[in-house]
Amino acid sequence: MAIEAADVLVETIEALSSRAPAVGAAAASALGGTRLNLFFGDGSEGSLIASRSRLVVGRSAIDATVDVHFDDRALALLFDAQRRPTDESLEGSLDVRGPRQELLAAWRCFSILSQRASGMRIVQAIWMRYRAQARDGRWSGRVDKPQPRRRRRGNGKWDESRWPALAYLDDRHPAARELIDKNEPVLAPARSLWNGREGASWQDQPEIFDNDLHETLARCKRRVVDEVLRLIPRKAPREDLYELMRQYVTREGKGLRPTLTIATCMALGGRMEDALRTAAALEFFHNGFLVHDDIADESTHRRGLPTLHEAYGVGLAVNTGDAMNLFAVDMTLSNLESLGLARTLGLIHEILHMCRETVEGQAIELGWIRRNTVPRRDADYSRMSTKKTGWYTCISPCRMGAVAAGETDPARLDGFNETFRLIGIAFQIQDDVLNLIGETELYGKEPLGDLLEGKRTVMMIHLFREASERVRRRMQKINTMPRAEKTQAHAEEMLAAMKKAGSIDYAIALADKLASQGVRRFEKDVSFIEENPAKAVLRQIANYVTTRAL
Repeated sequence: MAIEAADVLVETIEALSSRAPAVGAAAASALGGTRLNLFFGDGSEGSLIASRSRLVVGRSAIDATVDVHFDDRALALLFDAQRRPTDESLEGSLDVRGPRQELLAAWRCFSILSQRASGMRIVQAIWMRYRAQARDGRWSGRVDKPQPRRRRRGNGKWDESRWPALAYLDDRHPAARELIDKNEPVLAPARSLWNGREGASWQDQPEIFDNDLHETLARCKRRVVDEVLRLIPRKAPREDLYELMRQYVTREGKGLRPTLTIATCMALGGRMEDALRTAAALEFFHNGFLVHDDIADESTHRRGLPTLHEAYGVGLAVNTGDAMNLFAVDMTLSNLESLGLARTLGLIHEILHMCRETVEGQAIELGWIRRNTVPRRDADYSRMSTKKTGWYTCISPCRMGAVAAGETDPARLDGFNETFRLIGIAFQIQDDVLNLIGETELYGKEPLGDLLEGKRTVMMIHLFREASERVRRRMQKINTMPRAEKTQAHAEEMLAAMKKAGSIDYAIALADKLASQGVRRFEKDVSFIEENPAKAVLRQIANYVTTRAL
């Protein structure tokens, strides 16, 4: 299927949103309020704007402040970052029109995308596919075979429309390689190989590292799941215990906690193997918490499948969750042989603190539901969310990864707290929003399940703060009903009230604000870690929250 030039733009930005959010956030910051229309030599067009910390791309022109005209010669210049645009502007080829300051903002945005995104294999594959479809072979020629000057549609001027960086990448890093290869390192930094004059070595150490977060999460998740499955016994009672553990652990998940643990350990000079058993223990704790949480919430689905108690009954589910927590402790203690007594005791201390925070947070939320109370302050939600999910989702994985690497300085360990507290709250708010307006496939739970369960989310808190007394009484009546008596109609009624009160938009804005604060704190609070590929993974995860699709 043919790919238009505008498709290259759309696919590149979409790939960056999920795979390198730190790059997209940096480019969005550079673009600021500038609104771009992009016109391409094949007649396709698009638009590019920044929305909060995201780049938003469209497939049609908008009311823009800057118009940029590209032909394929100009696209080659953009990808290769060979020369300044002022040196290569040609009417009908690379023609940029708009106010001076906004032109500079547009070029800063393009420079970041060129310098940092072009090193990613997924981006290389998109651009290589576009180049390869040329009928006349103009783009597929070798770097040492200059092409004659050509003229195409209208007034487009062509001057050796070659793609030297892509030709170089074809030799050094073919796009056809499997994107997730078991033989590759867990943390594979992406880097631009082309500086406009020559191909750089993969061994060079650039000032900025970037990673494909999608690939990194998948690799870390796979390594940790393999470790977990290796440690689950293959003995009786296999059918009613160990097979249930095995099934639950292999369900789809983001791999966020294992990646945070492994990346923090490696960022501080540790090896992946130093953090692997700890990351596996965290996965067992996480899954054990989820099994019990689903029972308490009377949830019906988790990760797109029936919850364990729905499929096998409450008794077996409770026992399986207990076993997961037991195995997590055993896995942590098994670090004695490889990490020694001091680090293992440090990990036990971190786990005990994490578990205490988690059960306290769960108690706060269940207490609200039991007493049919809706807190009035966002700060109450933030405190509950930090305790219930923030510690074991974001803060503790980082701290435990640091301990696994041998970090003992309390001040440095605490440096992860506020950054990932803010990011954890933002992440949880976004999960709550996705439960209301996201696709079931993305969220993995039954639609509107949080409303049926009576979860005290930011949206519910805002609704009870802003709605009329009549609406509040009606919503309180719905919350009072047992879970078994609530219907989808009740949940949809509450959702409609939230939309009318602006509660969902309020929550999205709050999540973005908290995530942006967390990103800023990251650069300050963990500045003691030198720039390296593993620290770049932590940065990508921090930015992932600000660019996550809702």
